[in-house]
Amino acid sequence: MNNQRLMKILLAPVVSEKSTMLADNHSQIAFKVSSTATKQEIKAAVELLFKVEVESVRVLNQAGKQKRFGKSIGRRSDVRKAYIALKDGQEINFSEAA
Repeated sequence: MNNQRLMKILLAPVVSEKSTMLADNHSQIAFKVSSTATKQEIKAAVELLFKVEVESVRVLNQAGKQKRFGKSIGRRSDVRKAYIALKDGQEINFSEAA
């Protein structure tokens, strides 16, 4: 896995009530990831970018919803999310990562 590919794997952190609760209680962080990313690539990207040790990676594919825009019907794009479990004592600080 080359570093250029790993830099394009993580798209954005997921900031929601559920993801904040997971981070506080279980040391898990949620990210939107590339639709072609594998678990091994996601793990390597997180360890490279944030200098932390990853315990496990769980991935889900969230299908986009159909929505109406006036008379026409549109569709939201599909999203792939990754839930990263960090090893004990590890923490990601987003303000220092950039």
